[in-house]
Amino acid sequence: MIDSQTETNDNDAQTRAAPQPHPWVELAPDRFRLLRLSPLPTDRDTGARPLRFVELAQVERHTPQQSLLKLFVRQPGQLTAKQHNVLEIWADHRAKELRFGPDSGLRVELANRGLGRFLLAQGVLWAQKRWSHYLIEGGALPVKDVTGEDARLRRDHCLLSQGFDVLYAEPQQLKATYSAPRVSALRPDWNIEKVQVIELRDAAAMLEQADRNLLEQENRIRDTHERLNKLRREDGTLRFTIACLIVFSLFQAGLLIWIATR
Repeated sequence: MIDSQTETNDNDAQTRAAPQPHPWVELAPDRFRLLRLSPLPTDRDTGARPLRFVELAQVERHTPQQSLLKLFVRQPGQLTAKQHNVLEIWADHRAKELRFGPDSGLRVELANRGLGRFLLAQGVLWAQKRWSHYLIEGGALPVKDVTGEDARLRRDHCLLSQGFDVLYAEPQQLKATYSAPRVSALRPDWNIEKVQVIELRDAAAMLEQADRNLLEQENRIRDTHERLNKLRREDGTLRFTIACLIVFSLFQAGLLIWIATR
């Protein structure tokens, strides 16, 4: 009886000691925008980079103690891993500090399209409007996400372009950390030639223009079919006329030969 009671108490203590997930971790987005990814030349590492449209979703929450902005990038018709294409920005108002997440790192499936810089710029812009004097909590950069030297250089360029410092603890440049002094030191811009935000009105105008272009193409295709049918009919008439002329010519030649041999 004593052993059973002790085991029950140990289980209760372990349950109380286990960290509970933050209530904001599973928040669903409530705002959506359209992003246009410009077509770019084929890259030897990331492959073809055609014109793409993706969805930018976001959600934010605020309390006197902390605030959160969570950004999602979604590809139409494709399922992505839960921690992919997600950026979190946590603001601790008690410590006056800003932290970028998730802890596993920013993993963008549409690599080398400018989305990493865009997401960071959106988070920086959101933070600078409110807490530009907050400190930045640095962290370690995941090593397993770097698949090669080009990928490492792209990652470092992305962070450096947004105002972060990238430091390596060893000459081999395997383990790196990122840092920044304050929110005001970061840059809220991105490469707009790669990523453009399409507002609802612009998206509606694009759809209307696309519909007009399709209608014009249908009219041109219909006119082309009508001209082809007309040419086919004229071709059939010409073929019949030529056949008649050939028959008449043969008849005339035969008649002349018959007259000459009489």
